[in-house]
Amino acid sequence: MGMIYTTEGVSTSTITATGDVTSGPARVLSMYIIGEANAGSVVLKVSSGGATLATINTPAGATLTQNIDFGSEGLNFKVKPNATLTNIASVFFVIG
Repeated sequence: MGMIYTTEGVSTSTITATGDVTSGPARVLSMYIIGEANAGSVVLKVSSGGATLATINTPAGATLTQNIDFGSEGLNFKVKPNATLTNIASVFFVIG
């Protein structure tokens, strides 16, 4: 088994319901989504009522997964990132 290296300032967060990803400004670098039986979506907004930066639609299928990579710069949330989950079991975020 190989070593896992992380970059300083990078952390993770997991949510299982609609809510804030972190408590302050952050860059969302990637997401690992676990879906539910029905098709769903993850909508990323700047705070709970702010602008939508991304909408990721997921296919129907219990326990189907999607890995979304936003590149080295990620999506920049100048306030806190908020995710609205519809028919999603959980989302694991890598944030910087």
